[in-house]
Amino acid sequence: MKNTPFTHLHIALGAKMAPFAGYNMPINYTGINQEHETVRKNAGVFDVSHMGEFIVSGPHALNLIQRVTTNDASKLENGRAQYSCMLNDNGGIIDDLIIYCLAENEKYLVVVNAANIEKDWSWISSHNTDGATLENISDKTCLLAIQGPEATKLLQPLTNVDILNLKYYHFAIGTFAGVPDVIISATGYTGSGGIEIYFEDNDGNPEKVWNAIFEAGKDAGLRPIGLAARDTLRLEMGYCLYGNDIDDTTSPLEAGLGWITKLSKDSFVGKEKTLQLKETGITRKLVGIELLDRGVPRHGYEIFDTNHNLIGHVTSGTQAPSLQKPIAIGYVTLPNSPIGTDVLIKVRDKFLNARVVKMPFE
Repeated sequence: MKNTPFTHLHIALGAKMAPFAGYNMPINYTGINQEHETVRKNAGVFDVSHMGEFIVSGPHALNLIQRVTTNDASKLENGRAQYSCMLNDNGGIIDDLIIYCLAENEKYLVVVNAANIEKDWSWISSHNTDGATLENISDKTCLLAIQGPEATKLLQPLTNVDILNLKYYHFAIGTFAGVPDVIISATGYTGSGGIEIYFEDNDGNPEKVWNAIFEAGKDAGLRPIGLAARDTLRLEMGYCLYGNDIDDTTSPLEAGLGWITKLSKDSFVGKEKTLQLKETGITRKLVGIELLDRGVPRHGYEIFDTNHNLIGHVTSGTQAPSLQKPIAIGYVTLPNSPIGTDVLIKVRDKFLNARVVKMPFE
């Protein structure tokens, strides 16, 4: 297993550690529910340095990104970020990712999921036929997500960037906790606001930044948060998790990601298959589901219609800490996907009543 630059700090704080995407990661510190509520109501710090980061630069940088991703990166200006995904030749999702425009048409930061770093690197490299400059900086990049409604207020004294007024999916580069050239981005995976910061792992930067953050928030209830609460937070928002809700066999049209799939732009890998699917029509759709009976839906549980016909399966599920009810997302056949449709989820040997609901969950 790999360690992040913060692993020793998590262990010192008593975190429950476990393998995740090949890294030794903190799952929780004090408990999922408490950590979840800390982020929803105040602010919490996630170590997400296991994520992958690639620099794509040079005169052919934008052409390469346009070729391998579904969104339209030509719309990006300096200081803007964009959610996107990469498709394989069959139109399945290789990965979902975020693209940061560091210099228009010339330099981009591509942030990918930890489990897919090698796969994504190989895929992008294999399509780099025009000679864009590629650099994999994953192993030397620190990434902390400080999330929650109070996050920017607590951290503003640490930086010369106006993070209080940083717009969603915008970023700036500045000094943070005395460390220069930090990318400070109004992005995150929790739906609770806050920032993510990228900086180089050198000169003692990890401990310097970590300690400064917790010193700034020590009297305000700032807490370290594990990956378990990160999962419940994103699930309440209906955000997809690669490997659970989307994968190489999933079309973005099925997953509700048509909004980041710009079929009007010039050719990109997987476009033809996606166009074909749009013309023929999808047969299944990713939906939000709320259980009406007691029980907790889990990944892989089967979904049935009210006549006990199998119509799909759960991809993610939990007892939602903020909502105090069991929720799930999963794929169901198109006729059973409208909001308000009653369905059944098989939990062990019981069929539990459930209903298709809109996302984010309420």
